[in-house]
Amino acid sequence: MVAKVNTVAFQGVEAVPVDVQVMIAPGKLHFAIVGLPDKAVAESRERVMAALHASGLSLPPKRITVNLAPADLPKEGSHYDLPIALGLMAALGAIPSDALADYVVIGELALDGSLSHVAGALPAAISANAQEKGLICPSVCGPEAAWADADMSILAPFNLISLANHFRGTQLLSKPLPALQNASEPFPDLSDIKGQETAKRALEIAAAGGHNLLMVGPPGSGKSMLAARIAGILPDLTPPELLEVSMIASIAGELADGKLSNRRPFRSPHHSASMAAMVGGGVRARPGEVSLAHNGILFLDEFPEFSPQVLDSLRQPIENGETIIARANHRITYPSRVQLIAAMNPCRCGMAGEPGHTCKRGDRCAGDYQARISGPLLDRIDIRVDVPTVTASDLINREAGEASAIVAKRVKAARERQFVRSADLGLNGVTNSALPAAMAETIAAPDKDGEELLREAAQHLKFSARAYHRILKVSRTIADLDDSEEVSRIHLAEAIAYRSAGNRMPMAA
Repeated sequence: MVAKVNTVAFQGVEAVPVDVQVMIAPGKLHFAIVGLPDKAVAESRERVMAALHASGLSLPPKRITVNLAPADLPKEGSHYDLPIALGLMAALGAIPSDALADYVVIGELALDGSLSHVAGALPAAISANAQEKGLICPSVCGPEAAWADADMSILAPFNLISLANHFRGTQLLSKPLPALQNASEPFPDLSDIKGQETAKRALEIAAAGGHNLLMVGPPGSGKSMLAARIAGILPDLTPPELLEVSMIASIAGELADGKLSNRRPFRSPHHSASMAAMVGGGVRARPGEVSLAHNGILFLDEFPEFSPQVLDSLRQPIENGETIIARANHRITYPSRVQLIAAMNPCRCGMAGEPGHTCKRGDRCAGDYQARISGPLLDRIDIRVDVPTVTASDLINREAGEASAIVAKRVKAARERQFVRSADLGLNGVTNSALPAAMAETIAAPDKDGEELLREAAQHLKFSARAYHRILKVSRTIADLDDSEEVSRIHLAEAIAYRSAGNRMPMAA
């Protein structure tokens, strides 16, 4: 007899259907798993036998073959334990053979028969729903899987025995409910920042339009403090964004207790991060930091200290909003629409351009340090702002600055204007930074004075075509913050100033 159980294999955030075929035949005692299993799948044989024994079911001394079809698709991960175990139970008659036909099954088995957490429950549930099937997963994954569809059948048992009793009709498993993480700590507030009004204005514009931002300043000027506070002025994730972010986090195994979060991701990798850690890769092609920051913030502190190769690997994700990991036997795409926030010192000693400071190495100190960032990457950064040393008068001033809640209201209102405008153009939920170039020329067309200013600035400052369109997008965001339908000269002037700001930082070619 051959028993069949439906499960999935993960390729990026997509779950590909896989059949687990179990046959128990006469012959010498043998247990084989075929179908390109990796080490974790091959070891499931020992976990399955121990879990079945602990659940009161012994395997007969016969030849057992488990085939994972399609046979040419690599199978990775421990989530094949439960479908293999259920296939054996169906083949032995411990559960009805037709009970599993309408379910996709994932789960890792402990030696005592309990079910452990596995990565990818949400993509598996979405795939099962697309196949018009239910899902069987560990209980800790139930709240995560329940987000796929409120009407689909989801079974989330604690162990094999409770699942077998459910199919026999002696125990009823309750349907899991979707759960959200409670915000454990409030975001740092902008009112904590003393001075730095220009940088705070640039931060607000970057948040409102989803623009990339580079802050250049000496140590202790508040760059990291400013970056940490952008999360507090960004709106919560929309339902479609929440689903996208959670699918990536699920594949990476980073959903705590199966609960989703509506906060935007904020990833801040150390500057020693490798290229695989940043853009994804490894044996299983896991998502990297740029994908885990999808629909959120990727903060790179000490920007030039990252490897130049790692920084240049971000050019494609920043431009296209996706990361493509190509290998000899597969090609995986992860969503990577991020807002890059970078901070750096103007030179290695950190004090170039500061009044009264003279570097012993002269201009070479700043030149060599800044040259670690390539021109094409700098060209993709919309806003550059100097963050000078905070003065003593700013620190002594006891008057609190503008709170994050007030700035967040303006950012939310500006984004709502963008969403309405983009919806009219056939784009849903698109900020100004993600607009196609041709569309930016239409919706951010300046008035006559603004057009003249833009033409003069482009000729004088030698803007690239990308820089030209990004200036239009930033000016459109500034106009949205002003609740202005028209992009005027003053909006363009501010956008150009941010693009050309920073005598500490040379213009990108």
